[in-house]
Amino acid sequence: MKIEVNNKIYEVVINKKIGNKNTYLRVKEDLKIYVTTNTFTSNREIEKIILNNKDSIVKMIEKMEKHKENTEGFFYLGKRYDIIYMSNEGITLGEEKVFINREADIDKWYKKQASKIFQEHLDDCYDRFTKSIPYPSLTIRKMTTRWGVCNTKDKRVTLNLELMKKPLYCLDYVIMHELSHLIHPNHSKNFWLLVEENCKDYKKIKKILKE
Repeated sequence: MKIEVNNKIYEVVINKKIGNKNTYLRVKEDLKIYVTTNTFTSNREIEKIILNNKDSIVKMIEKMEKHKENTEGFFYLGKRYDIIYMSNEGITLGEEKVFINREADIDKWYKKQASKIFQEHLDDCYDRFTKSIPYPSLTIRKMTTRWGVCNTKDKRVTLNLELMKKPLYCLDYVIMHELSHLIHPNHSKNFWLLVEENCKDYKKIKKILKE
């Protein structure tokens, strides 16, 4: 089934389930409208439900389009680059484009850059930190659920390699956050007060990282 929404044609994928009491509408990254409903719901009823919920579907489509725009391309320190695949070895950054060999190990390239950048920013944040703390060792690895981790026992800060894609102020916030755990190994009120003491805009940056 296909349906017109705001002068654009969208494909509708219907999944009928026995015993499903309600009808659910979703828009996925492929910008198709996914309908989960009862086996007895007719296509005419589905079309009517979609049209009655047009405003919600438009919002879902806009949100997914924005998500795709924010995730496609190559990101380095908060800037997006268009990808140009070349036969040249490795990865080369231009003004607006990045030139990449298809066989290049992008994570390995990120980690090479991060080894220097993350260490420099850890040193700078440590020097500016308002409390006396032991100097932590640094580990860099790709993580899926956290931007950073502080092992208070080993005095080790682990930073997510994905921070290489974010602006440097995001990196500094995460470092200040983890350094604060060396004083408060929790997320108490005093912990967040210490974070704010060292990173005034931490609430705004937290929101950016969540997005």
